[in-house]
Amino acid sequence: METELKLTVLAHELPHLLSHPLLTPAGAKQRLLNTYFDTPDLALQQRRMAVRERLAGDQWLLTVKTAGQSTSGLSRRQEWEGPTTPGALQFDALVNDAALAKDLMALRPNLQALFCTDFERQRWVVTHDGAEIEVALDQGQIHVPGTALSEPLLELELELLSGPESALTALADVLRQTPQGPVMLTPCDASKAQRGMALWDKSH
Repeated sequence: METELKLTVLAHELPHLLSHPLLTPAGAKQRLLNTYFDTPDLALQQRRMAVRERLAGDQWLLTVKTAGQSTSGLSRRQEWEGPTTPGALQFDALVNDAALAKDLMALRPNLQALFCTDFERQRWVVTHDGAEIEVALDQGQIHVPGTALSEPLLELELELLSGPESALTALADVLRQTPQGPVMLTPCDASKAQRGMALWDKSH
């Protein structure tokens, strides 16, 4: 189960955010290349699920995320992720929910790449209010392969690793107060997958 708070960042306020004492020194950086899949009739979207292949460094990962719920930027959803070979989409080896794995394997022959996200992730692990929280700053773009459609990606994700869920909003409040003045960190319910699908819709 993944519990995270997603926040949008204004580009001109980014230097202020990065001056925050909790985010200095700079976090470790990694480029992440992601491709999202669905069937021509969007069977996964109808089930509010996402299937993603990710290249992180030199490792390929396959991810399945279920619908979950998102309110005021705070989302809770089931997630499976594990090593993969590009294009294998071996859901039966990844998902420990037998019925879901069977459904995904049945869809597999019809899955095709719809859109991609390409971003650099800067990562910190912060202890706050009795919780351990991963802070991830993502900067890059969402694009539809074979088209000129793209849009910038700039967001901050606070993912709960352990401890009370309330610590996520408490940490967000602290991060809004930087040495250079307050910054706008606006809760966002739209996932990267949802934003990518909206962009893909424009091409059809």
